[in-house]
Amino acid sequence: MQEIVGESLARRLVAWGVDTVFGLPGDGINGLMEGFRRQREKLDFVLVHHEEAAAFMATGYAKATGRLGVCAATSGPGAIHLLNGLYDAKLDHVPVLALTGMQETSVLGQSYQQEVHTPLLYQDVAAYNLMVTNPQQMPGVVDIAIRNALSKRTVAHLTFPNDVQVAAADEDPYRHVSPGEPPTSSPVVSQPPVPAAQADLARAAEVLNAGTKVAMLVGIGARGARDEVLAVAEALASPIVKTLPGKMVVPDDHPLTTGGLGLLGTKPSEELMEECDTLLMVGTSFPYGKYLPSPGQARVVQIDIDPSLIGMRLPLDAAVTADATLALQQLLPLLQTRTDRSFLTKYQRERDAWRADMLALQDPTRDPIAPQYLISCVDEAAGPDAILTCDSGTIATWAARHWTIRGDREFYLSGNLATMAPGLPYAVAMQHAYPGRQVIAFVGDGGFAMLMAEFLTAVRHQLPIKVVVNNNNAYGQILWEQIVLGYPEYAVRHRQPEADFAAWARACGGYGAKVTDPKALPAAIREALAHPGPALVDCDVNPNEPPMPGKVTYDQAKYFTEAFLRGQPHKGATLATVTRDKINELRS
Repeated sequence: MQEIVGESLARRLVAWGVDTVFGLPGDGINGLMEGFRRQREKLDFVLVHHEEAAAFMATGYAKATGRLGVCAATSGPGAIHLLNGLYDAKLDHVPVLALTGMQETSVLGQSYQQEVHTPLLYQDVAAYNLMVTNPQQMPGVVDIAIRNALSKRTVAHLTFPNDVQVAAADEDPYRHVSPGEPPTSSPVVSQPPVPAAQADLARAAEVLNAGTKVAMLVGIGARGARDEVLAVAEALASPIVKTLPGKMVVPDDHPLTTGGLGLLGTKPSEELMEECDTLLMVGTSFPYGKYLPSPGQARVVQIDIDPSLIGMRLPLDAAVTADATLALQQLLPLLQTRTDRSFLTKYQRERDAWRADMLALQDPTRDPIAPQYLISCVDEAAGPDAILTCDSGTIATWAARHWTIRGDREFYLSGNLATMAPGLPYAVAMQHAYPGRQVIAFVGDGGFAMLMAEFLTAVRHQLPIKVVVNNNNAYGQILWEQIVLGYPEYAVRHRQPEADFAAWARACGGYGAKVTDPKALPAAIREALAHPGPALVDCDVNPNEPPMPGKVTYDQAKYFTEAFLRGQPHKGATLATVTRDKINELRS
């Protein structure tokens, strides 16, 4: 059978080591689908229910594996649906290739059905962005697109008119009138670890050795450098603060870490940032400047593989462009081992007090169920190498504070885009990539409802994901954001009754349990985790549990009070919840 452009694409993906495409067919990519069919023994096509989910799956696959994620969608509306998931990939710096369809070249410019010019639409999200208009461009442009995605850790996009998709791969339709040649290439990329320059290391060591109160802030860019991060922190007697995407870099129960930073972080992490005189940032360009040291307060060293991300937040005293693991290995011999550990010891005591407070909030007697108790039941029952995916919102607060990284556990969410709904499709993709591992999606009712059809995808593909729905029947984070601005909540709670997502899970052919009684919760979580196929626990939690910041500022307290004085509904239940939380913390 004559090779067509669609098959040329599929063959090249296989040559690059791609084994999975997440997507949804349509008449705009029938030629690509035929290519995937011809390579089906080597290339798995995971059929989804929404293109947005396909892009999230490709992004989640790339985040968890470090490999290229690939998604495909038809022309027009299908390509539009991919965008949210692709922006998640771009903003979190992971390599994804998006493949879309285009109307055939002979009808372009005639306002034909579904004629959406995706190269224009994708020009902000994709670093490499091309409409393939000649079979002679194949497969060289595929190599160029993939190299761009991998080397720049971002999105690349190829769109194919459907007449080009079914053209013979060796067709040469036009006379060659320029001195150029069609691209010839091979499926090869070089990505060696980048060592640090000696002069940069010497300057960094000079700054760090001169500090007396040194703190480390590590992000997801330091993933894989756990031993090196711990060794440098030990030498500097430095507490380790983690960004939320970087939560899995260092175990949560390690004595050197004080936990996260920011609105979802811990009080000791926030306070040590206010006191430190030297800050070492590794693998992060943490965007929330209010939680970083004030300019002039601390001398700053930053290590990042991407030089464009260095110096974005604070004035630097030393910049090191390098792979985090190599840079820390090179830096360690240049550091003077610190004997004064008083700064570290102070914040270890503060961390222990904070952990006791968080433990006290995991109260099994509370009714309605405390969301902190729900995630603690997941944390206790999950395996030592479990992967937890998470949505954005209050759900991220509970996961940040009560999901414990230990052993080989991992944690993923939409970091910089902070979009709703990736938790479930992430879980599908990661379970597909790691069939032997326990994969748990910890999601809110709002995010789950957006893409809940992908639970059916898990059932149909026999992917034994576990889904835990923190059901407060509201858009909880938005609710509290309104209050913190000083305004009473508005249009953020759904009308009763609360949804029964467990019934949906059972209707799909999976395990489903609805939990409203805290006494029934531990057993329901254990049964779901033990179920051999896809399983879901829908837990009704207290909708009036506020995701309090680690350290409440005067302005936050003032605006909170103003919202209540202006007519905040449910204020009695909210105040009762806050009071119970404080009593439990005092008891701890």
